[in-house]
Amino acid sequence: MSAQPSLPAVAFVASDRPEAQEACARLIRRYGSVAEGEADIIVALGGDGFMLETLHRNLDRRTPVFGMNRGSVGFLMNDYDERDLAERLAEADRAVIHPLQMDAWTEAGQVHSGLAINEVSLLRQTRQSAKLRISVDGRVRLQELSCDGCLVATPAGSTAYNLSAHGPIIPLDTNVLALTPISAFRPRRWRGALLSHQAKVTFEVLEPDKRPVSATADSFEVRRVQKVEVRERRDIALTMLFDATRSFGERVMAEQFAG
Repeated sequence: MSAQPSLPAVAFVASDRPEAQEACARLIRRYGSVAEGEADIIVALGGDGFMLETLHRNLDRRTPVFGMNRGSVGFLMNDYDERDLAERLAEADRAVIHPLQMDAWTEAGQVHSGLAINEVSLLRQTRQSAKLRISVDGRVRLQELSCDGCLVATPAGSTAYNLSAHGPIIPLDTNVLALTPISAFRPRRWRGALLSHQAKVTFEVLEPDKRPVSATADSFEVRRVQKVEVRERRDIALTMLFDATRSFGERVMAEQFAG
């Protein structure tokens, strides 16, 4: 009989939802827990939003995170099951993701930077549509986009806001970013673009006083921006762990055939 894998040093963390807190308490009683800074693996209990929060909180340590769904949306989470945790972690499939860097210039001349695991999005702040000029690697590709907004999504984020905006689902290993308009008015037929992960995307806000725009890197928001640059941070590698029977790649594939 083969030896059973031992449980690594695990930190259990949970969102504020009661079901997540209760599940966390049960898992700690069963397996014990260490502080996040001492963990080999973090087990996050909640939804996709809490998974992103956990990854952001551990950007410096880059500890692998295994999520279990105790929230409302769980595309990035595994099924909740208290049994056989050591085996699940030992056999887990690793998905490595690289965040986007957002540099946003405001009308006051300040520069604000943030990292996005899912997407960087620009959104109109008032009833007036936003007007954006879009450049890729220093070359203007769209002189004027009239829209509610526009976003750049990572493969990991392509099934989130990007998908709701009718953007493409991107497999994790394709080295591609999605550039997707949000409710484009003109040019009406423009549906976005697929870009190399090495591309630098620049948004210039046209008529910023009349048509103010905010920029958001996941949950970090900067208001009344005038220019935003987005690029991938290949030097930062974050690891999510998925059950071997339902890897992230399989989830992305299944989502493309979902009704």
